[in-house]
Amino acid sequence: MMGRTGGRGRRSGPVQETIDVLVVDDDFMVARVHRTYVDRLAAFRVVGTAGTGAEAITAVGELRPDLVLLDLYLPDVFGLDVVSRLRADGHDCDVMVVSAAREADTVRGAVRHGVVDYLLKPFGYEELRARLERYAARRVSLHAAVVRGQADVDRVLAGTAAPPARPLPKGMSVETAELIERTLRDAEGTLSATECAARTGISRVSARRYLEHFHSTGSADVSLRYGAAGRPERRYTWRP
Repeated sequence: MMGRTGGRGRRSGPVQETIDVLVVDDDFMVARVHRTYVDRLAAFRVVGTAGTGAEAITAVGELRPDLVLLDLYLPDVFGLDVVSRLRADGHDCDVMVVSAAREADTVRGAVRHGVVDYLLKPFGYEELRARLERYAARRVSLHAAVVRGQADVDRVLAGTAAPPARPLPKGMSVETAELIERTLRDAEGTLSATECAARTGISRVSARRYLEHFHSTGSADVSLRYGAAGRPERRYTWRP
């Protein structure tokens, strides 16, 4: 059932002091926990909750949140279909997926739908806090961005107004890099290129290339696992 915890509309002005959040989850206890997590952060405020896709669409129209924390396994519709409906209705709120869905097709679909992040359940407060704080920083940067040339356009499209530490090599895409990064961040322990490829749906060669790029830029660590025979297996972990 849809619930509301605030009674105001969207604030005017280029930068908002508080980010309004709608929590969407069919389990009301999980929704309550997520709402508690969000409300612990000064920059965020939960303005409502919804338990179905239909309730989520109605709540977005009424509450005008800045960000929707969206579960994908809803009783009436798949979560990504909610995103499509919101865009068709002209709503420009951001969407962060919080779901147990681990299928590569689902993750790729979420990327195509333009979600700002994808956090696998179950997760704790610190994991969500880090994602929300990163989102808030990116949001402020985007509001403050001034476009003077192509470099500024590229930074806006990448979701940050700060220049990247190191550009991606030719032939690599931002979307795939973000997919590999999320997969590596969410992994329990280390991942090989083969395992990463299986989880993301890309080829092993491509997965290895992105993983090696992250290692070369200092974002990922590499360890070697020695088997009974043959070359040692390179295993990767995201560097905190």
